[in-house]
Amino acid sequence: MGSIPAVLVVGLTGGIGAGKSTAAARFGELGAVVIDVDAIGREVLAPGGRAVDGVIDAFSPAIVDDHGHIDRAKVAAEVFGRADRLAALEAVSHPAINAELDVQLQGLADGGEVQVVVLDMAVLTESRLGQLESGRGYTVVVVVEAPEEVRLPRLLERGLTEEQARARMASQATDAQRRAIADHVIVNDGSPEELASAVDQVWAELTGE
Repeated sequence: MGSIPAVLVVGLTGGIGAGKSTAAARFGELGAVVIDVDAIGREVLAPGGRAVDGVIDAFSPAIVDDHGHIDRAKVAAEVFGRADRLAALEAVSHPAINAELDVQLQGLADGGEVQVVVLDMAVLTESRLGQLESGRGYTVVVVVEAPEEVRLPRLLERGLTEEQARARMASQATDAQRRAIADHVIVNDGSPEELASAVDQVWAELTGE
């Protein structure tokens, strides 16, 4: 695979509806290990998760359900539209996510067989997720983007209202902000086959294949 490191860690991001998850799946088909960072975010709030105690301390026991578990809907209601509360949540959850990422990446490196890991993450641009003090975090950023007029119908198909879809898009980083930190940009405004071909091209550039 050319001169890439033993494990090349790629940060993959994109706005809602841009096709990031589809691109991640294609990277997986090509041989990458794909880590769903959003899923880790859910895990650290699950019973026994790394962030449970800290989030309860930050938000009070009122966010705990009748079974003693964090009620994610209550947390979402607490942070919706409130930048200070969202920051309080991320101050606890993001270090916990990074700690879990570090463990997983160390395990993959120790295994000796994995050569490319893709971190599928919605808020790469807006956070320090995936930037690890150990040095095992991502060193390459791949951005998937699509024009708003292409993303909107995709979100409506998912069941969002137009108002909800536009609010979600507006709450995220802009295309310009994502491009500013990107090493590779994939424009997904065509067919699934065209997206797959674009991912294949980036894969070839990353691996020298």
